Amino acid sequence: MELSLRRLRMLRELHLRGTVTAVAAALHYSPSGVSQQLAQLERDVGARLVERHGRRLLLTNLGLVLAEHAEQILGSVDRATMALEQAQNGVTARLTAGVWASVASSLVPQALSSLAVRYPGIEVRTVELDPEQTAGAVKDGTLDFSFVIDYSVTPVAWEPNLTRTIIAVERLHAAVPAGMIPSGTVRLAQLADYPWILARESDHFGLAVRIACRQKGFDPRIVHTVAEQPTALAMAAGGLGVTLVSDLALELIPDGVDIIALEEPVMRTVSIAYRASPTRRPSLELVINAIRTAAAEKGLAMGSAPVSSEPAAES
Repeated sequence: MELSLRRLRMLRELHLRGTVTAVAAALHYSPSGVSQQLAQLERDVGARLVERHGRRLLLTNLGLVLAEHAEQILGSVDRATMALEQAQNGVTARLTAGVWASVASSLVPQALSSLAVRYPGIEVRTVELDPEQTAGAVKDGTLDFSFVIDYSVTPVAWEPNLTRTIIAVERLHAAVPAGMIPSGTVRLAQLADYPWILARESDHFGLAVRIACRQKGFDPRIVHTVAEQPTALAMAAGGLGVTLVSDLALELIPDGVDIIALEEPVMRTVSIAYRASPTRRPSLELVINAIRTAAAEKGLAMGSAPVSSEPAAES
């Protein structure tokens, strides 16, 4: 019996996610492709591994046994990959990273361009996800590492079995229609009477901004709910309201928007999350160093030591 690592990964993902559609989205396959691969795995094993319960697929007893071993096998593959990299004179590796708009447009191009010159054997592929999804995708093995965020006003629970390295510390600024606020700074409470453009409360950013406003005694009057920060900025440029924006997103500012410093700034940390291991892959170490350097050149770097899987205290 020969077991395909790709099919074992799909079985493990099915155990975690419950539907073929979710597995397909996580691993970037079509649903039909996932179904075909799982069917082939059952033929390879010679037994049923999954069974349908309503809309979900659950693993049979044999499927659970194989999924447990798949976790160990895939972990061994990761360790073998790390050992091979450490044994090589030159580092050659392919890593997949989770990103979102502001890091993809600012830190990532600068870091990867520098990395390609010094270490051409390292290939980094990126997948743009919502910030809320990236840590989970690292935990389940879909990604090798991801960018994650944590706000001073609302620290989030940290994923177990993950380690993170802080890359940057950012301030949030007010982004307002040009000429609306003539002064160079503003208190958050002074924005209470303006219409707001903001992400949903289920979004980390949207929740953090709401909490920051409530701490200053008001609920923002949200007239435009958006999914992406560039959309919020475009609407602010059109005079439709105010929003907040981070340091990394300042490169996305369109004409017609003024950036005003908050007198009592809201802070957030940007970190790289990766699966916990006694030793870090050399390729991952080099990528993290390149990204940290890019952040430092923008004046945003802080710290270099890995952070444990416990939630970090925010100042």
